[in-house]
Amino acid sequence: MAEHDESKVESFMEKIADKFHGDDSSSSSSDSDDDKPSLSAVKSKIFRLCGREKPIHRVLGGGKLADVLLWRNKKISAGVLGGVTLLWSLFEVFEYHLLTFICHLLIVSLAVFFLWTNASSFVNKVPPRLPDLYIPEDPVLQFASALRYEINRGIVALRDIGSGRDLKKFLLVIAGLWVLSIIGSCCNFLTLFYTSKD
Repeated sequence: MAEHDESKVESFMEKIADKFHGDDSSSSSSDSDDDKPSLSAVKSKIFRLCGREKPIHRVLGGGKLADVLLWRNKKISAGVLGGVTLLWSLFEVFEYHLLTFICHLLIVSLAVFFLWTNASSFVNKVPPRLPDLYIPEDPVLQFASALRYEINRGIVALRDIGSGRDLKKFLLVIAGLWVLSIIGSCCNFLTLFYTSKD
């Protein structure tokens, strides 16, 4: 009886070893080539999560967004993750508000342009040429056209202030943006947006 059990265990172990090593020399009556699925069909089912028909890259659109989400270009994906983490920490962890952020960004950029323009005259270099920025009129409707005009006027005014011609106007704009950033830190941007619509 012990020999019979031992031979069953040995034959069972041989079948397992044959399956792992891919040796199909011992065939049983239940194994036939017609019943076995092809190797490519088995691989496609094994490597696809939850039996999907399409690869994840194709499901995500197959473009640059899919490459970023799947970390195919590690530098771009790490940059996107770092930028999103920085913005999230600014707005959620440090409770920074959008209006305050925009005002502080404008303060820093105006100060840099102002100092750069004035410092370039002291070292006998040509002051930096600030680019002419505008929003094209064609793709926008009448409401957007009026908004475009106001934005362009604001950009021209900021460019004139940042060029270093008028110190008094520069200090007034910095003080105004500082006050606006303090007001912005007291309320949420969405609240400000909803109250301005009424």
